[in-house]
Amino acid sequence: MSDSSPVSVPGSTSGSASVSDPASVPPAVVLDVWCELQCPDCRSALGDLRALRERYGDRLELRLRHFPLEKHKHAFAGAQAAEEALEQGKGWAYVEAVLGRVEELDRAGEPFLVEIAGELGLDAEEFDTALIDGRHILIVDADQAEGKAIGVTGTPTYVIGGERLDGGKSQEGLRERIEEIADRLLAGTA
Repeated sequence: MSDSSPVSVPGSTSGSASVSDPASVPPAVVLDVWCELQCPDCRSALGDLRALRERYGDRLELRLRHFPLEKHKHAFAGAQAAEEALEQGKGWAYVEAVLGRVEELDRAGEPFLVEIAGELGLDAEEFDTALIDGRHILIVDADQAEGKAIGVTGTPTYVIGGERLDGGKSQEGLRERIEEIADRLLAGTA
């Protein structure tokens, strides 16, 4: 069981609406989700992410961040494929589809990533090309470097309101903690 107490992340910000302008709409609270598509713990976290989306709707922006782990041989390709899915407009649907079938990714590798794209109605040929030409490598590398810089060591890890929550060893209590922080930020009492 991990210590899921929050860790302050330097340079992390969350916006809030101006109190003096009642007509202003508060910006969405951002939840960075450091994820890896070959990670069984990330699959376990999907239920919490769905519940958070249902509870907060547009008031909570779930932002996919990549942290491929070396122990998973298809993780880096999976991160690139997720970026291609985001570019084609179905990022989270793709992430959920791949995480739902982690064992198949373990067995089949990159062809499975392209297969899932086709199943979701995405341009599978473009997926294959993106994996070959590496057009998303810089995004994945940048996410991984930023994750390391703020102390991400495993997945899933969440950052909300400048606080890092590690879910790589246990998901217990994390959704409740994310909700507490999101509620506080949305109420403007950060």
